[in-house]
Amino acid sequence: MLRTWFHLSRQGLKFINNKLFINYVIKNDVECIQKHLFGIYGSFHRSFHVTTCTTTCGIPNQQTMADILYGNLWDLDPELFKLMEKEKRRQESGLEMIASENFTSLSVLQCLSSCLHNKYSEGLPGQRYYGGNEYIDEIEILAQKRSLEAFNLNPEEWGCNVQPYSGSPANFAVYTGLLEPHGRIMGLDLPDGGHLTHGFFTATKKISATSIFFESMPYKVNPETGFIDYDKLAEQAQLFKPKVIIAGVSCYSRCLDYKKFREIADENNAYLFSDMAHISGLVAAGLIPSPFEYSDVVSTTTHKTLRGPRAGVIFYRKGVKSVKKDGTQIMYDLENRINQSVFPGLQGGPHNHAIAGIATTMKQAKTPEFLAYQKQVIANAKRLCKCLEDFGYKISTGGTDVHMLLVDLRPFGITGSKAEKILEEISIACNKNTVPGDKSALNPGGIRLGTPALTTRGLKEKDIEKVADFIHKGLLLSKEITKISGPKLVDFKKVLNTDPDIKAKVAALKTEIETFSCQFPIPGIERY
Repeated sequence: MLRTWFHLSRQGLKFINNKLFINYVIKNDVECIQKHLFGIYGSFHRSFHVTTCTTTCGIPNQQTMADILYGNLWDLDPELFKLMEKEKRRQESGLEMIASENFTSLSVLQCLSSCLHNKYSEGLPGQRYYGGNEYIDEIEILAQKRSLEAFNLNPEEWGCNVQPYSGSPANFAVYTGLLEPHGRIMGLDLPDGGHLTHGFFTATKKISATSIFFESMPYKVNPETGFIDYDKLAEQAQLFKPKVIIAGVSCYSRCLDYKKFREIADENNAYLFSDMAHISGLVAAGLIPSPFEYSDVVSTTTHKTLRGPRAGVIFYRKGVKSVKKDGTQIMYDLENRINQSVFPGLQGGPHNHAIAGIATTMKQAKTPEFLAYQKQVIANAKRLCKCLEDFGYKISTGGTDVHMLLVDLRPFGITGSKAEKILEEISIACNKNTVPGDKSALNPGGIRLGTPALTTRGLKEKDIEKVADFIHKGLLLSKEITKISGPKLVDFKKVLNTDPDIKAKVAALKTEIETFSCQFPIPGIERY
């Protein structure tokens, strides 16, 4: 009987509650009504309570704990929900071209809003600090298994940790596991296409916690070609003697030479740590070189080209590392070091709803449809690159092998900041970015563009040609505004917001772009 009552809809609970309040009005017996309510579902909702207020007609109104627990967000918090609806409309009507963004699947969103959110499960499967983790263990083991399968890894040679909250915590866990405080690392410099977590600092400040707790020396790209200078990296590594060399990028449009990285690491008795956060979907599809053949540790996010939840995964080597001359095997010792670094070293309870999202994402990564998607991502990026070159824009490294490209706007006469601003005003989202040879990261000379999100929405090469045309029109507008405003960004924004002729041109182009964008659906929940 209690089970039947518990599964009544919220409307049913309201009906019962209203009926009991009528009895309350007649009998004026508060104690009795509370007993009735707790008799129905008190064992399930121990925080249940009753409040009353008098309406204009004199009949008591009430809000119950059941209303709060079972009410829809749009009823309980319309202020917040309206903002979520606005963001949904922005995503639908605009063109998302930030290379690190994507639209995840409905199945992943269902994992993220599931009961798995409720469970605490500090520790690893079979080694938890809390009870009640029987099914959580199975889910995490499934996520681990599928993560290895997605990249065709032998479980005798590789293990993985699926608990990192995202890519930056994953990377810091790797450093913490492999290094002592102030251990030495080398990563691609941020202005040259590296990531903050690869040890970025400036002449006056250590920006990333990685550079605060570890000693970092960046390597660079050739300022003329935009390609990583591996010879210079090898020369610097001989002097600096890093314990970890990082092969990873945030804005670099070419495949990495992992074999060369491995050679440099071996010359300096260093670990090779590959951060494939941006390209992991392409790696899983087998379309670009894999870091696993040469790396000791590999990290990734799961929400970029993998198109999964906002989370991270760390892969680590297992088994035999090398064999001595006398035949003695030297084994990898990374498993415990990585796992203990994640928990209890840096994190508390894992996000089980995200781990479930990882599990279903990795299953999707083994499908023919996923392979076709990743092929289209690259095809779209190459077509975008060619179209922009045809318009006269300079592309760093002269092209792309992956999902993104870096547009050097310095020859065009505008800054990355102005380009980002005007494109945002016409509903194209991208980000300003430094280009090789830039003097200041605060005043970058380019923009980074990516195709994963647009490809998820179904855009093909012909559609990308239209997108390139929109970008070109927007950048031409930015030049027109700059002629009026002068070089300063603050004046540029002022003209953009006040000049009637400019505002009319921006509005017309924005309408054209949003009409185009709304043809392409977004996966997920329709309203939000």
